[in-house]
Amino acid sequence: MKSTIAPADDTRAVAPLRDGASDEASEGQGTDTLVERTPRQLVRLSVTIDEAEFDRDIDQAFRKIGREARLPGFRAGKVPRKVLEARIGLAAARDEAIRDAVPNYLAQSVREHEVDLIATPEIEITGGAESGPVSFDAICEVRPIITVPGYRGLRVELTSPVASEAEIDEAVDVERRRHGNLVDVARAAKVGDHVTLSLEATRDGEPVPALNTEDWLYEIGKGWVAEGFDDQLVGAKAGAELSFSANPSGMDEPADFVVGVSSVQTLELPEVTDEWVGENFGEFDSVQAWRSSVADKIAAGKLNQARNAFIDRATSALAELVDAPAPDSMVSGDLQGRVQNTVQQFQANGISIDQWLSMTGQSADDFIAALKEQSVKAVKVDLALRAVAAAEALEVTDDDLNAEYARIAVRARQKASEVRKAYEKNDAVDDLMAQMRKNRALDFVLEHALVVDEAGVTIDNDLLLGKNDHDHDHDHDHDHDHDHHDHDHHDHDHEGN
Repeated sequence: MKSTIAPADDTRAVAPLRDGASDEASEGQGTDTLVERTPRQLVRLSVTIDEAEFDRDIDQAFRKIGREARLPGFRAGKVPRKVLEARIGLAAARDEAIRDAVPNYLAQSVREHEVDLIATPEIEITGGAESGPVSFDAICEVRPIITVPGYRGLRVELTSPVASEAEIDEAVDVERRRHGNLVDVARAAKVGDHVTLSLEATRDGEPVPALNTEDWLYEIGKGWVAEGFDDQLVGAKAGAELSFSANPSGMDEPADFVVGVSSVQTLELPEVTDEWVGENFGEFDSVQAWRSSVADKIAAGKLNQARNAFIDRATSALAELVDAPAPDSMVSGDLQGRVQNTVQQFQANGISIDQWLSMTGQSADDFIAALKEQSVKAVKVDLALRAVAAAEALEVTDDDLNAEYARIAVRARQKASEVRKAYEKNDAVDDLMAQMRKNRALDFVLEHALVVDEAGVTIDNDLLLGKNDHDHDHDHDHDHDHDHHDHDHHDHDHEGN
């Protein structure tokens, strides 16, 4: 096979290949390839297969036809080529060989010249359809190679992972309320009071479901029953009976309410003292120790939220640095995967996509448009991470690759050698290495980002990445939606192929 790769406009002007690739024609056994590029990211692979090599493909085609042929005097699959050729002619087998072999020769040429395909090539047979060497052209769309100035020191704003005094006070008040006591009062009810009610709600003389009850303890201000319901209770004293109309929550038509107030109570909160803390929270002997523990719990929750948001906001900022448009073919491929995944998730939960659209009030176009925005970002992040990996010379060694096989093997409960063979058989090693480089590029971006809270106070990157937390797994589990690869250690699943 001989193959060449040239600009799709066929100007034959040779342009640089990917880093590490050669722009010289490559010659394999019976093949030639010439590689050229265009600014439009389209290349033409021109492949020629010599007659001797292609005759082996014709033999294979005859064997395939023979397995299906039924001729008197021959067992299934045992019909000699000469007999088949006499019966059906050489042209039929040649056509079969072209259909079956051309994709393999194309894949071989793509690998040899490191053509980074992002869409299915358009193939045209240019010679040998009837006799002689077979040749074909393949118009290939390749991934753009870009630069992203400014990826060092991206500014990312997150919610502070530190508990504020107001948040601590709020958590303390929740506990005080949980330990509080209701006390009867003779005054008029106000917001925050608890009232014991008898409740009747009718519409056209018929009871409204779930709105008729006795001895119901209700906290004024919750707003649970109906629009304006709580306003009617404010100012009422024990023994009052109220009549009014209001729209029950979740309903469009009003109902007639008759409400009896049998008691008004206020919640008396305990004073927070060392003694009270010791009685109710035995592991602490002082208010200060208890508040410190509350602050730690709040901070832990806020830190987890910040960690989850860090990846998304950093990649969003990275995507904004990409001036080049996202290739339509990459966006379409990502979008198709997103739609399929979403539909499958709904189906797994017993919900059809039509039901979900109806429940959320969305049209199918709205649904697709929202997912497409995510796909555009995913593609730009993919391009940007590859650019960062190239700029920082982030490479994957054989040892790195073997370690990755080992990790995947543990998760898949297989031998590392079996995992490696599976990747090699499926021609997926380059994809895995590209994903690993992008994982390292994302780590680089995260480690060098300028992270601040709402007030502009710097947040420690190491804290967000778990480097100072022995209990936090540094396997970030970054989920960025485009690759749909499921790797464990840095499962960035970045927004790109």
